[in-house]
Amino acid sequence: MKTFVLMMVSLLFAVSLEAQNKSFYDFAVKTIDGKEFSLSSLKGKKVLVVNVASKCGLTPQYAQLEKLYEKYKDKDFVIIGFPANNFMGQEPGSNEEIAQFCSLNYGVTFPMMAKISVKGKEIAPLYQWLTEKKLNGKEDASVQWNFQKFMIDENGNWVGFASPKESPFSEKIVTWIEKE
Repeated sequence: MKTFVLMMVSLLFAVSLEAQNKSFYDFAVKTIDGKEFSLSSLKGKKVLVVNVASKCGLTPQYAQLEKLYEKYKDKDFVIIGFPANNFMGQEPGSNEEIAQFCSLNYGVTFPMMAKISVKGKEIAPLYQWLTEKKLNGKEDASVQWNFQKFMIDENGNWVGFASPKESPFSEKIVTWIEKE
């Protein structure tokens, strides 16, 4: 019996370590136009992951996000937008409508992914990893609202997050981007 219990504890520990060893690069997502996109293609870049919405009081952050992307995109930095309709139906559009909205209203050129769920029963696997300490190995950080920002380092590790109301140009984000 002792041996069995020891084996079970060892197995649970191994599974736990494996979950914590998963990195950002282990995920694949769909682009807003439906193409498969492996996040491993971003190796060597700092990545700001943002859940976005078109009909939110924070939607003007698209303009700031685009300016941030333009400023740092040649310095191994990228922003990835994930439209989500999890908060008061503030992203009701189709992927095509969202892409058009972002382009026409904010000139968005940073990569936009297909609409997903960032919380609840339908949460996307990437967002499970972003929000759960047992998976990212760092911290629990449930998505509070649209435009929450997650920082991923050049090695695919979870670094931290910024609240939805925090400016993309906040000291926290800019310092992280500029840090060698």
